[in-house]
Amino acid sequence: MSARTRAFSLLTAAMLGGLGIGATTVHADAKAAHESTAATSQATLLTGSTTASYFWDDSSGRAGDTGLPAAGKPMQKGLAASPSWPLMTEGYVMYQGKKLPFFVGDRGPGEPSDRGVMLDLDAKTFAELTGGKFNPDTLGVDGVSGEGHIKIKYVITKWGDGVGRKSHPVAFSTGAWAEKDTGTHAVSVKNR
Repeated sequence: MSARTRAFSLLTAAMLGGLGIGATTVHADAKAAHESTAATSQATLLTGSTTASYFWDDSSGRAGDTGLPAAGKPMQKGLAASPSWPLMTEGYVMYQGKKLPFFVGDRGPGEPSDRGVMLDLDAKTFAELTGGKFNPDTLGVDGVSGEGHIKIKYVITKWGDGVGRKSHPVAFSTGAWAEKDTGTHAVSVKNR
């Protein structure tokens, strides 16, 4: 085999190998993108915005703590309280470009919901959204200049099976938290 033929053969093999590697990479990238999209795309059942506050009930009796959350789950990051949504409803909240998941594990806020505060986020989620820091001694959020309320957007991706209203949140005083909502609801967008 001549040097010229050998060089051509090596070049051809390298090109074909590169095409195979390139095709595999493109295929792998497309597959990863599809899997990523499938994992993050959840059904949107309800969207809206409201004012959110924060709490941390670890049943210690400190800082206004009222005991274990209503769903029987221990206090944890991602646990939120709603005055009207069914317990174990799931979704995510967005604030200043940050997006974090939540599930409804408790009831509340009580009286503040009459003033438009319709979601009580756990203090760790509130801290991450606002750039503050959860303080385990006070059960509060430090570094947010005393800000205890933020305007958030919410997306519901799964309704809980229990009692509660499957619609935009309403004040605790309405008693919607005790109603059994058996209807199915279409995607709805409403700004509050």
